[in-house]
Amino acid sequence: MFNVLVTGANGQLGSELNSLVLNYPKYTFYFTDVKELDITNHIAVKGYLKKYDINIIINCAAYTAVDKAESEVELANKINHLSLKNFAELSKEMNIKMIHISTDYVFDGTNFKPYVETDNPNPQSIYGKTKLDGERLMMEINPNNSIIIRTSWVYSSYGNNFVKTMLRLGKEKESLGVIYDQIGTPTYARDLAKVILDILPQINNKSVQLLHYSNEGACSWLDFAKAIFELQEISCKVNPILTSAYPTAAKRPYYSILDKTKIKNEFDLKIPYWRDSLIACLDINN
Repeated sequence: MFNVLVTGANGQLGSELNSLVLNYPKYTFYFTDVKELDITNHIAVKGYLKKYDINIIINCAAYTAVDKAESEVELANKINHLSLKNFAELSKEMNIKMIHISTDYVFDGTNFKPYVETDNPNPQSIYGKTKLDGERLMMEINPNNSIIIRTSWVYSSYGNNFVKTMLRLGKEKESLGVIYDQIGTPTYARDLAKVILDILPQINNKSVQLLHYSNEGACSWLDFAKAIFELQEISCKVNPILTSAYPTAAKRPYYSILDKTKIKNEFDLKIPYWRDSLIACLDINN
């Protein structure tokens, strides 16, 4: 029996992990959010790991308010960057296996082909910068049996996300403008949660391993919205708009498709196509 700490339990990925735990009886899961555990407090984290004899950490906790992070730099840095010092140091000291979730926002979005793990990051936002700083801190401390998984455009049956926003707005409005010049790949959080749980017993590396995961394929936010409306038979008209017509505090990458070759080869994965996973998510919501 292995004891697993999942942080960020109330977020999309944490919630999806919680929904799957009955399928993994070899693990005892401890789900925490900020109320149960302050991940920025070294003493608190160490005490929790000892109390529950934790063997594995799945760190889903993050400051994800991308635009708000531009004005709340210190808080974003504390959660996305400095907390990794606690997890990495304690994982190394206590021989704990660790999975940390990062983001496509570590890239600037100027590529012309899918990003591989060795491509140079160049974040354009505070959110992306703090997530990259967290990655680098973890790799510097370098605990055994630890991996970083970058993902993109996450949505779920839980929490707030693009799919839920489109479903709400599509029913409220006759037409809607959606950005068409940002290209990426949606990631159904349940698919990522399954991958995390399935690869746990296979993780065996002496240095931190960096991996990319999203669903297969690519689309714009416009394509994503149109697919949601089509599948739900929502008649709201979707109009294409440029990023420049929808200014935000944080700059988003124009192109952030992630190459999944490494994680597929390493763990013999078959990754679902984004539209198929969207159908699965919408079926659960209905």
